[in-house]
Amino acid sequence: MQIVETTNEGLKRAYSVTITAKEIDDKIDAEVKKVAPQVRMPGFRPGKVPANLVRKMHGDALHADVLNTTVRESVDGLIKDKKLRPALQPKVEMADGYEQGKDAELTVEVEILPEIETPSIEGLKLERLTVPVSDEQMDEALGRLAQNQKSYKDAPKTKKAAEGDQLIIDFVGRVDGTEFEGGKAEDAPLVIGSGQFIPGFEDQLTGVKTGDEKTITVTFPEDYPAEHLAGKEAEFDVTVKQVKVESETKIDDEFAKGLGLESLDKLKELMKGQIEQESAGLTRTQMKRQLLDKLAADHDFPVPPTMVEAEFEQIWNQLQAEAAKEEDTEAALKEIEAEKDEYKRIAERRVRLGLLLSEIGQANKVEITQQEMQMLIQQAAQQYRPEDRERFIEYIRNEPMAQAQLRAPLYEDKVVDYLFDQAEVTEREVTREELEAAIEAEEGAEAEKAKPAAKKKAPAKKAPAKKADEDKAADEKPAAKKAPAKKAPAKKADEKKADEKPAAKKAPAKKPAAKKAPAKKAAAKKDAE
Repeated sequence: MQIVETTNEGLKRAYSVTITAKEIDDKIDAEVKKVAPQVRMPGFRPGKVPANLVRKMHGDALHADVLNTTVRESVDGLIKDKKLRPALQPKVEMADGYEQGKDAELTVEVEILPEIETPSIEGLKLERLTVPVSDEQMDEALGRLAQNQKSYKDAPKTKKAAEGDQLIIDFVGRVDGTEFEGGKAEDAPLVIGSGQFIPGFEDQLTGVKTGDEKTITVTFPEDYPAEHLAGKEAEFDVTVKQVKVESETKIDDEFAKGLGLESLDKLKELMKGQIEQESAGLTRTQMKRQLLDKLAADHDFPVPPTMVEAEFEQIWNQLQAEAAKEEDTEAALKEIEAEKDEYKRIAERRVRLGLLLSEIGQANKVEITQQEMQMLIQQAAQQYRPEDRERFIEYIRNEPMAQAQLRAPLYEDKVVDYLFDQAEVTEREVTREELEAAIEAEEGAEAEKAKPAAKKKAPAKKAPAKKADEDKAADEKPAAKKAPAKKAPAKKADEKKADEKPAAKKAPAKKPAAKKAPAKKAAAKKDAE
């Protein structure tokens, strides 16, 4: 194998690699000798087929396998010999016109990771904002819980149903005079005004009394999931078995027991723990932003353009998806387009932070255990249909890049936790509102610091790329500084860990969303109370 360096500019490297025809041919001969004993051919005893006949029969397939293996080994050898640390998988192309029996000419292009001086973590100081649980918070939480646990009592038979009342009904639906699947139910609960049935259904039941029978006519929406019902007019024969009114919910021991707890004190203890957990997540987000800002302020080095582009694409795709949900999609797209350069600078910052965190993690022997990796794989597999989960797991095990993407968020969290442990942390009690305001201020500061010095206007709608919850800090995942096989594209730390997925063309299809039966969206929503 002959190697000639053709490009050495910044972090970009390119090489011309020649694999001689003799090298390829020798490997084919070795492969023929290996498979010949297993070849069967009429007129020859098992294992006695001449090598030249084996080559004649299977030469093309053997040549293709050997060539692919040799190219891969040559690229791996190049990376090792030149002591390269690729940022992403090298780009390998074979020269046009290659034929069997000739030298194979390759071009190998690769971006390498920059040399980063291990960041010093001595003297790191952080402030932890904590939110004590107040009596007002507890009362609000219990009130919301009681609101979601509404109970109803029978109303007098003369009571006319109004908005907020619950009806217990039997119904049968017909389209063109024929009953349809899912259009029939008995003892179905329906709260008038809840919007749980198709438009027009609940409105026509306003004013009914216990024992009433009524036929109502409604039209299924044009976008109704069941195509055979979409846009169709339907009649429902409804029998009102009971009109119920909301009863007062007392927050006491009986209320707690109805939720499966021993007492109101136990319920309050549980609610307090949940509130504390929510606040702890916000506290961690705020501390993480502090930490990343300190790292970003103290380090500036070139980063691989392909990693930045991959990170930017992640941000941009998310922003476009969010814009598509807006009422005025065109205006939303124009707004993010105007800030495109800013998002590119944010992508560069995130990649740089990812490399820094990776360097810190490796220098301080932060690792992900085999058990932790297995848990990640199993969690990710749950997103797929049961019949595809084993195939997904096999894919992850055989694809180092996919493994790197999957492990990156957890690795980042472990590095951040390590830095929290090493830092000098002071605590200050604040309100929930003050903590959220601090996060928003730091979130805006990230955008400001990514801008050129002359540009100081913070955009109004940058939430999609910089969400403010515990695992949504603006940074890059730190899987970038391992061996070449682990150079996953830079990805946002604000992505859920279970969303780290391999390329669609390789991984099994994800489990599709369940298609609701007609009655689930129309009148037969028995259990959707």
